[in-house]
Amino acid sequence: MSIKDWPADERPREKLLSRGAGSLTDAELLAIFLRTGAKGMDAVTLARTLLAQFGSLRGLMQAEARQFCEGPGLGLAKYVQLKASMELMRRFLDERLKREHALTSPDLTREFLQLRLRDQPREVFALLLLDNQHRVIEFHELFFGTLDAAAVYPREIVALALKQGAAAVILVHNHPSGVAEPSRADRMITERIQAALGLLDIRVLDHLVIGDGETVSFAERGWL
Repeated sequence: MSIKDWPADERPREKLLSRGAGSLTDAELLAIFLRTGAKGMDAVTLARTLLAQFGSLRGLMQAEARQFCEGPGLGLAKYVQLKASMELMRRFLDERLKREHALTSPDLTREFLQLRLRDQPREVFALLLLDNQHRVIEFHELFFGTLDAAAVYPREIVALALKQGAAAVILVHNHPSGVAEPSRADRMITERIQAALGLLDIRVLDHLVIGDGETVSFAERGWL
């Protein structure tokens, strides 16, 4: 049976329009993205097959081009379309964050940072540079490392903050292992950065560690 023959309130597109995107399952959302099915499968069945093959929606979205294109009903055009959709979402959140105050929009800030860093295959250390009203000036990925470490140099953070005229910063880095618990090294480098920036009256408002589905805040733990 074709999706067109389903009851109207069960079709993914109609369901989205009437109930909102949040009411759809991963398979239904993916089916809308796919638009069509494959031989012997409607779009929803194909979506379920792909989710099973890649393990999850995240697994599908993280797949490299070659692996992605091996999936039934997929190809390079779909891969490009998916990557473009993900980048649009990043830029949308970036624009929203720049219009709001980072500290009064903690959920938006975390959502943005998780989207940028959670799925990175290596450790990335980045900064949110803020003005004196805590509005975002810029998000800047500054240091890149291996699977479990990135060399961080406080003097480069100081130079960037001065160049951008930042009054405060939020530090952020990811743990590719998926475990967000900060290490002793994380706490030590934070203290060094805080001391270096403090000499210039630039505040470190928080240091966020991004894991797999969780984020640890130094500020919330009373470490800043």
